[in-house]
Formats: sequence, structure tokens, C-alpha cells
Amino acid sequence: MPMIDQSKVLIIATDGFEQSELFKPRASLIDAGAQVTLASIGTDPIQGMEQDVEKASTITPDLLLADVRAEDYDALLIPGGTTNPDKMRMEAEALRIVRDFFAADKTVAAICHGPWLLAEADVLDGRTVTSWPSIRTDLKNAGAEVVDQEVQVDGRLITSRKPGDIPAFTEALIKSIEQR
Repeated sequence: MPMIDQSKVLIIATDGFEQSELFKPRASLIDAGAQVTLASIGTDPIQGMEQDVEKASTITPDLLLADVRAEDYDALLIPGGTTNPDKMRMEAEALRIVRDFFAADKTVAAICHGPWLLAEADVLDGRTVTSWPSIRTDLKNAGAEVVDQEVQVDGRLITSRKPGDIPAFTEALIKSIEQR
């Protein structure tokens, strides 16, 4: 298992996140030695979902989006679920965070519907990405080239399509952090 001791990874999410897309990468990052912080719209526990239909576990955020400073982190992780990124792309602070990570050339990883937030933040022009099939037109309209593969790495940007891609997604994320 690669080690990324002392690396700091930020996850941004809110109610409706896909359970496996937050918890599995989070566990792998912690196992690899990273310090993982969860930021959200509020500080009350947020609700995970399984396949956007069944309620799953909750998790309590560590801080508010407004309190995030990109310079304090090495990487940003955006889980999917349809509701989570749809809510987050309406949050000015979430958009600021994404733009700040891109401006600082830090690792940004988004899975499933997570790239919706990247499209809204207007950071995809000229990038190659993958995602859940239903948002691919949105990503193309935001200027991205869209491919259909389990993980797409474009510089420090890592994207994946679905929960089944989590192992490749997490491996690419950890590798990007190691290379930093």
C-alpha cells in the first residue's frame, strides 16, 4: 500500500452523497496515512445514500465550506450521488473551493456525478474527463472531452464513472498525491 503520510485531503459533500464514493476512498486515504477532512454546507451529520434510493450511513462534517482554505490541503475529493453535487454546485463556497484547488494546481478527484460541480465551477474547458453517463453532455458543454473508462487522469484532475471504479479511482488519487 502506498504511503502518503502527512498529506491532507479535503472531501466536500452534503446530503445525498453516494455512500461508497465517500467512505471507501476516505478509508483508503486514511489507511495510506493521509489526514482526511470533510467539509459541508453545515455541521450537522450529512446523509449518505446507496444508489440514490436507500438511506445509508451519516457522517458529521469537520468544518464548514466557508472555513476551507485550499492552501491547507494537498488534494480535493468530490463524491457523487445525484443530489450531493447538484446541491453543491449551487453553493458559492463549494465553487470557490474547486476554483482555488485548480488555480493552485492541486489534485482534484471527482467520481460519478461529482464532475457536475467541476462544470459549474467552469474548470473543465480543454480537459479530458469521465463521469456517470447522464451528465456527460453537461461536461461536453463545459468544454471537456468526455471518455468512457474507469479512471481518467488529466494532469492533477482525476475522474471516474461509478462505484465499481472506486479501486482505480482511489489508486490514481493516491498516486497523484504521492507525486506531489
